[in-house]
Order: sequence, then structure tokens, then C-alpha cells
Amino acid sequence: MSRSGGRRALALAGAATLAVASTLLAAPPASSAAAVTASCSKTSDWGSGFQGKCTITNGTSAGIGSWKVEADLPSGTSISSVWDASKSASGDHYTFTNVGWNGTLSAGATASFGFGGTGPGWFTGCKINGAACDGSGEPEDDTQAPAAPGNLRSTGKTATTVSLAWNASTDNVGVTGYEIYNGTTKIDTVTGTTATIAGLSAKTAYTFTIKARDAAGNTSPASGSVSVTTDEGGGNPDPGGSKVIGYFAQWGVYGRGYHVKNIDTSGSAAKLTHINYAFGNVQGGKCTIGDSYADYEKAYQAGESVDGVADTWDQPLRGSFNQLRKLKKKHPHLKVLFSFGGWTWSGGFGQAAKNPAAFADSCYKLVEDPRWADVFDGIDIDWEYPNACGLSCDTSGPDAFKNLLSAVRSKFGSGNLVTAAITADASAGGKMDATDYGGAAQYLDWYNPMTYDYFGGWDAKGPTAPHSPLTAYPGIPHEGFNTTETIAKLRAKGVPANKMLIGIGFYGRGWTGVTQAEPGGTATGPAGGTYEAGIEDYKVLKNKCPATSTVAGTAYAKCGSDWWSYDTPSTINGKMGYAKKEGLGGAFFWELSGDTTGGELITAIKSGLG
Repeated sequence: MSRSGGRRALALAGAATLAVASTLLAAPPASSAAAVTASCSKTSDWGSGFQGKCTITNGTSAGIGSWKVEADLPSGTSISSVWDASKSASGDHYTFTNVGWNGTLSAGATASFGFGGTGPGWFTGCKINGAACDGSGEPEDDTQAPAAPGNLRSTGKTATTVSLAWNASTDNVGVTGYEIYNGTTKIDTVTGTTATIAGLSAKTAYTFTIKARDAAGNTSPASGSVSVTTDEGGGNPDPGGSKVIGYFAQWGVYGRGYHVKNIDTSGSAAKLTHINYAFGNVQGGKCTIGDSYADYEKAYQAGESVDGVADTWDQPLRGSFNQLRKLKKKHPHLKVLFSFGGWTWSGGFGQAAKNPAAFADSCYKLVEDPRWADVFDGIDIDWEYPNACGLSCDTSGPDAFKNLLSAVRSKFGSGNLVTAAITADASAGGKMDATDYGGAAQYLDWYNPMTYDYFGGWDAKGPTAPHSPLTAYPGIPHEGFNTTETIAKLRAKGVPANKMLIGIGFYGRGWTGVTQAEPGGTATGPAGGTYEAGIEDYKVLKNKCPATSTVAGTAYAKCGSDWWSYDTPSTINGKMGYAKKEGLGGAFFWELSGDTTGGELITAIKSGLG
């Protein structure tokens, strides 16, 4: 799951630029620690023009849902372009407001926007949400209530949940949150313009309205109402709803010492229905081998081999592919898919999308290579992310993913499985809205929405949050970043429930420098991990930092100054209950080597699905 937000560079032509230290305000004084502040500076100045940046800091103990920066410029100086904010101007008075993704700031969080301008002058009279930008003084008296939220609508429903969305309210200072009502009863408060209401009764009518609030406590009139009847309850209509799919990472055979044999000796093979072998690369618009040594060249000794028979120097197939062949012989029910892409190797999909037929043909020839054709039962596409940003940014367009999968299905036919791992970003205007996941579903056997990595140490200062929340919770750092809203949004886009699997991470995400035990604390950086900062296997965390509490269906713990969140057998059982209630096709997880030697987590998945 990639991080939310974005940046856009401003191309500056003409005279050479000179970095300057001109600032609108000095660092806020100590007395402003309990205020929302803004600090703006020129980052470049070439005489006739400049480039600048403003950083908004929420120094209060509560979250805010929006921000507004105002300032004046002298005659002859103007702002011509802005990124990561919306601009309006009345004469020489400029107003900058947040865009959708960067308005919600938890306690201690920051957001920034940039701009380019002409002329020699600079800002005066800066205000943030009606108060002085340096945090001095008090906000102007605010007695004006926000306008009523508009266009309240239902964006999805199940037997037990209703997803809502509405248009943002306007306010003279700024909206800080929204109250959700069922009839006359307030049932939730959120900072964004979407929400999923859970815990409802099946086949029951509900009437919802929304009110906006500002920092001064003024409450708007109620929005127009929307009436929604939840779906009829019942059992899982899909007899295949007990799929258990685990990713096997090819690099695990190196430092981790995790081999195909471990899938068998841990008892996991008997509980799995499918294995996704990760990853094949995507290069030059085609599917290619990712690591030939791990895939089919490494020679296994008898003690490392699934069947206890050592590889010979002249056999036609060795490596993990041959071990998977042996595993399937021992467990005939197992299906194996070759997964292509992933976080690191998704950059080639953009070129592949320019000629989907050629891409599909290359993938088919590789997966059905005579040396290992019997090993694989299909293909898994892990494009992170079509028409959006992951490790790199893709601009293939909203139909590219659908067109690519159409070609793959056409080439692989109905006799092979075709699946895809996809974003779980259900925020308004987020990654899930960047491509036609609903239209692409017709070509797939199922989707693996990556309902983990919603939050993590890439936000080095926090706030701490569970990386795989099942539901929203008060203070969640980003609206739409939880499993319930992910599944609801995909259903609203037309993806059948039985074509979706719930995703589980066999690892935790963590921060260090944390003093607060509960979620929402600040940090100094990602916690130390065995292989990478900010991430650690469950098999390590269960002893290193045992879970002490749960939030939104996920466990967490604070150990010293480290704070970790991860799933345990208990929380997995709860998530499997949700998957069954929603009629999902089963569960998948990343990845096998994170489990204990006895397979605690996969056992919880299997028993939870029944």
C-alpha cells in the first residue's frame, strides 16, 4: 500500500535561481505549541519571480479536518501557480485552502503546499484558520456556522454496513469535522467527507443526515437526508468462499532461509488452497523472469527438498519451481499462480499497457514454458498502481488496467486462473478511483485488495496507527483507509463480493520514539526491524513486543519507545468472521515466511473461514 498524498514539481525557466532564506514568519514561539500554525518561505528568488512553500503544523491536541491560509501581497507581486492547495484571490488578498487529501491533520501532523509568483514582494498579515500564522494571539471571534453539507449519498451497502459520501461544507474559518446522524441520534464523527457505518441490521431501513462543525463549535444545519435499506442477510453464497492464498517470496530462500519445504513442514500446505509465487518482473512491456537462480537454478540438497531427494547437476529443472512441483505432488489440491510486478517491479506495466496483446503473449509463453508448465495454474497481476503512483507514477489512463486484463484473459483462456492484487485506498479521489476496477473484474477470477499497509513508518513522525484496521475509528489518520470501506467501495463499483479476498499481513508496522501507548502518538522514525526499518515478522513480534490491546480489529503494543501494530490469531479470527458475513471469497496473506514454524496465523485463517 503506497502512501497518500502527492507532490508536483514546478518547472522554472529563464534566469538562474538563487535560494534565499526570506521567511514570512520565524519559528513559532513556545507559547504557540497549542495552536495551528503556518510558516511560509521563499525557496528560490531570481529577482523578477520566486518559488515558495508554506507548512501548516497542527500543534493542538486534537485533529483538524481542513485548513485555510490567508495573506496579502503588495501591488506588483502576485501568485501565478499553486500545487497541493487551492488558491483564490480578491485583489491583493490571497486565500489557500487544502485539497482533498491533505486537509485532515492529526495532532502534531503537518501539511505543505508550494507556489510560484512574480514580483519582488512578500506576504503580510498571514492568518491560518482565522488566527495569526505564528500562533500568537487568539482566533477572531467566530459565530458563523458552516453551510450544510451537500449531496449526501450512499456509495455502497452490505447486510451490516452503509457507506456514505457528501460534498464538503464551506465556512468562514474552516470546517473541523462532520457529525453523522441516524434519525435524531448522532452515531459517529469524522473529519473527511466519507464514512462507513458498521454494525447495522440486515434488511433494515436507515435515514442518515450530516452536520458540519467548525473549531469554535458552530454547527451547520443538517444536510438533506438519504434513506438506505441494508442488504438481506444470509450465508456465503459462494462455495469457494474458503480460499486461503499465501504469497511465497522467492528472495526468502536467501537471508530468511525459507524454502518451499517449509510450507510443508509448518503444516501450511495442507491449509492453503493456492500459492502465489512472487515475483516475475515486467520489463520492456513483457513478462520476464525475476531471479533465475532462486526460480529454477538453485540446487537443493536432500535435507532441503520437499521429498527428501537431492537435485542432480543435469536435471532439467531445479530451484523453487521444482520444489513447488514436488509440493503439488504431495498435496494435489494445491494450485500455484505466477505473480508478476509487485512494489519494485511494477514500473514496466505502463509500457505493457501500450500493447496489451504482446504483454499477454509474453506472459503466457513464460508461465507455460515447457520446463515448468505443470507447476503453474495461472497468473496473478500485481500492478502497483495503474494510473496512479507507487514506487513510480503511472499515467496509462483509467482503462489501461481493464484492457491489459482483457488481453491476459483472452490469451490464458478459461482453463487458467487470472487474478490481481490491487490497491485498498478507498479515499475519495484516491487510487481506487484512478482506474476502472469494476470493469476489469469481469476478466478475473478474483481480486486481492491489499488491506494492509494503510499506515506505517514512512510517515516518520506518525501518528501511530494500526497498519491493517478492519474499520474506521475515532482519530484514524486518513479517511477511507480501512478494510470495511475498501470492500464497500469495490462493491459499489460493481465487484461481486465472492470475487474479493480479505488481505492479511503476516508482519507488523512500527515506530520508535513513541511515548503514548494508545494509537495517535507522535514518533521520531520507523522502529528497527530485522530486514528493514519499520517492519517485522509476526514470528518475531509475538515475543519481542507482545500485543496488549486492539483497535479497529487489529492488535498493537508499546515496548519501550517502540510502537507496533499487527494481526494475531485472535484478530485474524475476527477478520475471518467479517469475510464470511460479507460473502467474500476467502483470504490471502503476505507472506508465508512471516508465520511461526507451526503456522499459527494460517491456522487462524483456515479455522476462521471454516
